[in-house]
Amino acid sequence: MAHEVRFATFGGPEVLEIAEIPTPEPGEGEVLVEVYSAGLNPIESAIRRGEHPDRWQVEPPSNQGRDLAGLVIATGPGATRFDRGDEVMGFVDRGAQATHVAVPQSNLLERPPALSWEVAGSLYTAGTTAWSIIEGLHLGPNDTVVVTAAAGGIGCLAAQLARLRGATVIGTAPDMRFDFLRQFGVIPLAYGPGLAERVRELAPHPASVFLDFLGGQAGEARALGVPASRVFTLTDWDAVEREQAVRAGAGDLVALGRVAALVSARRLRLPIADVFPLEKVADAYRALERREAPGKIVLGMRVVDYPMQKMKEPDLKEEDVTIGVPTEHTRLDVEEAVPAAVGDGSVRRRRREAREHGVEQVSSGDGPGLAPTSFE
Repeated sequence: MAHEVRFATFGGPEVLEIAEIPTPEPGEGEVLVEVYSAGLNPIESAIRRGEHPDRWQVEPPSNQGRDLAGLVIATGPGATRFDRGDEVMGFVDRGAQATHVAVPQSNLLERPPALSWEVAGSLYTAGTTAWSIIEGLHLGPNDTVVVTAAAGGIGCLAAQLARLRGATVIGTAPDMRFDFLRQFGVIPLAYGPGLAERVRELAPHPASVFLDFLGGQAGEARALGVPASRVFTLTDWDAVEREQAVRAGAGDLVALGRVAALVSARRLRLPIADVFPLEKVADAYRALERREAPGKIVLGMRVVDYPMQKMKEPDLKEEDVTIGVPTEHTRLDVEEAVPAAVGDGSVRRRRREAREHGVEQVSSGDGPGLAPTSFE
């Protein structure tokens, strides 16, 4: 048997429950993945509340979740890209927040060894969204990019990608996250009224791009004189659909692979704010909906202990260790500072054995999506 997150009625996090279901059977071109980690995304909260039914036609009872990473444990007819035991990351249309999921092989990439399970299982939605938006803007050193909710998963990656292109980035966040943003070279700005005026005071050049991941800030973009073609807001559904079309045209797996390669090379960071076990999914969404978490919140289906862990299951929250780095630190190897909290320990064991034998494991080889990027 398997378990999955479901909701039988629309509502807040309290409507979420863990349902026991038959273990899925992989169909044509599918593999069965034992899910190790699944990232949370704000869009799932909106769907669960029943918002915009014309956009998201979901009828309870419904499962949820898109991002996942895990282990292939069975293959269906015609599924030849992966074998049993392969470590993968990717997405499904719905239902990623479960212990076992049947996934089309075309939705998966091999997990690079340099990515922890938490990051691999959180990267698809945030990574491909941020990549496609920034890739289409053709940014340069004369651009000033305003990013709202810049400490969140998508905002954090978009801000870093813009910085890689040489742009100045001003990011809004709660005051407590200012040092977090400074680590990425982002100029922090508090939430609140008068955003346009406060941006003008900080910006070395007039704002030329406005990325609103908080929602409802399009009026501030207009006040700054940013061209409509360079404004993206989560509440502008036409813009969201255009962005999704770009992703589909460019290939989600290509975008995911390129972002994964940048994170593996430590040119990007996707910090993990919290890891919650599956049975604490309602608490995980409450944390997400406070809009204060820096980076991603993750469900861990196989949360494991490790030496010097500050907190123990089921209350595993390693935020202070994972991202609590003084601003003057220019680089944090999160995986060395905090060993992966999700998985069975075999990956870390293989890395340790490789180091002992003088072998450096930094990528999964010439797999799909790990081609050189335009940021090189």
